[in-house]
Amino acid sequence: MNQAGGTGTLFVISAPSGAGKTSLVAEMLRADQKLGVSISHTTRPMREGENNGVNYHFVSREEFEAMINRGDFLEHANVFDNYYGTSQVWVREMLASGRDVILEIDWQGAAQVRRLIPECVSVFIVPPSSEVLRDRLVGRGTDAPEVVERRLSEAREECRHAGEFDYLVVNDHFREALADLLAIARSQRLQMVDQQARHSALLSGLSGAGDGLA
Repeated sequence: MNQAGGTGTLFVISAPSGAGKTSLVAEMLRADQKLGVSISHTTRPMREGENNGVNYHFVSREEFEAMINRGDFLEHANVFDNYYGTSQVWVREMLASGRDVILEIDWQGAAQVRRLIPECVSVFIVPPSSEVLRDRLVGRGTDAPEVVERRLSEAREECRHAGEFDYLVVNDHFREALADLLAIARSQRLQMVDQQARHSALLSGLSGAGDGLA
């Protein structure tokens, strides 16, 4: 958690399916203890190895639509015929407490978040080529061929929105892409407005503001 006086940064990370976003974010969380991740709600079926409340909050379509009507979501979208959404209350509470939060969402959700929280930092991750993306999607072995083709078509649409983001990270070599993402997170904490809030007593002492001198 950030030091007292600071507020957290919201990192919005998007990528086409198969670009490696989920693996990169998981490694970011292991490498940087100041980062937390928002667990989205979804109506898609739980996959083998996933756990409710860990990977996603798995809910019914009816429950999700009720949450939309209550205004519970910071953003939500329909992706591949399933709903995904981010809890607005949880995110704002974490940021207010000084916690940095990562949202893993698609470009539509990112656009919604930027409108509500314009100070967020957005990152778009891409694979090094369309061929590599296809190989990764096929290599996962979780989707039928027609689903792979659908995801590739959707990836082209998603990549058309890359220019709307603050940063672009190319996931060619995993460790390099991870280092780029961690550098982005660290650089945000070193901005003057945040550093002044965290280290006001230090700066006051170093500048002589508290020793009675003019």
